[in-house]
Amino acid sequence: MAPTNLSPVPLRTSPGRRLPQLFVGLALYGISTGMQIEAALGLAPWDVLHEALHKITGLSFGTVTALTSLLVLLCWIPIKQRPGVGTIANVLLVSTSVDLTLWVMPTPSGMVTRVVLMVVAVALNSLATAAYIGVRLGPGPRDGLMTGVSARSGYAIRWVRTGIEVVVLASGWLLGGTVGIGTLLYALAIGPLAQAFLPIVTWRPQAEAKIGH
Repeated sequence: MAPTNLSPVPLRTSPGRRLPQLFVGLALYGISTGMQIEAALGLAPWDVLHEALHKITGLSFGTVTALTSLLVLLCWIPIKQRPGVGTIANVLLVSTSVDLTLWVMPTPSGMVTRVVLMVVAVALNSLATAAYIGVRLGPGPRDGLMTGVSARSGYAIRWVRTGIEVVVLASGWLLGGTVGIGTLLYALAIGPLAQAFLPIVTWRPQAEAKIGH
């Protein structure tokens, strides 16, 4: 059963254990995003927008991702969200690792290879999402926007997330981002897979206290 309490916990509690998981999780998130891009079968909703802006501006995909994250953080101000260590690390590490992945990874040509790459990327992205959420060091910019709007509006998180991602996906598609079967696969799989990984990677202070005794 997945943990229900994933609210942020200050970094002073077990930084040596939580920071490595945060950094690895965010790096894997960027790597998996680069894999989805190279598969060219459709991207996650926010990445459809990032790709479209990348094509329009000529900036690297990672740079666009980081700049978009900063703009989203500005939206936190009216909904009174506060960034954590994980929030800042998200902006820096995801953008860097996705650009490095795109730089070193060859683009596959065969359809079978692309499908396998897409499936592996979605699974890896789910694990990465669970890993960085599970250390409880603050949400990423987009997750914080979702939870903040939900808290202020009273609407359930699932409806807020759906609304935001529909708008983002439509905007990215209209601007020239890649939408395809991979987009559908991501939408259907990311929630259940991340939920399945969470019990494995979530840091629990209570469990750690028991081990210490």
